[in-house]
Amino acid sequence: MSWLTIFGLVAVTAMLVCYALEARSHWFILSFAFACLLGSAYGFMQGAWPFGLVEAIWALVAARRWWLVRPKTRAAD
Repeated sequence: MSWLTIFGLVAVTAMLVCYALEARSHWFILSFAFACLLGSAYGFMQGAWPFGLVEAIWALVAARRWWLVRPKTRAAD
């Protein structure tokens, strides 16, 4: 098993775990976005650019979702 295969396995496993735990905390949504970036990097390094492109878009979607659901802090008056 090559280091690239191991990297890809870790990336998609992280995506799966974070996706399963998203309802527990908004931090899992952000972690999912980061794991999608890792999956995207894996796709590009492997030469599967369509996979890399779709994972990059998925990372942006997840980051936006995190931005919308994160707790809003108010500035001190």
